[in-house]
Amino acid sequence: MNTQKRIRYIALSNKVIAVAVEGEVGDWSAYIDAVKGNNHFEEFKCVAENGSKLPKEVAEILFPEFKMFKWRY
Repeated sequence: MNTQKRIRYIALSNKVIAVAVEGEVGDWSAYIDAVKGNNHFEEFKCVAENGSKLPKEVAEILFPEFKMFKWRY
């Protein structure tokens, strides 16, 4: 059984990252937050855990590949 979840991030600027996270039951949500801009590969993890949740409409524009999953409200 594959338990690996999809996580994608996109830098909207050097100091702002949006992150999409697949949930446990085939759902997803996306988050945004400011970062220092030193290492996006490390910083996206904090955004995924502590960022502000994006509205569904914005998240679907940024991460269209996740639209197949149910949105986590």
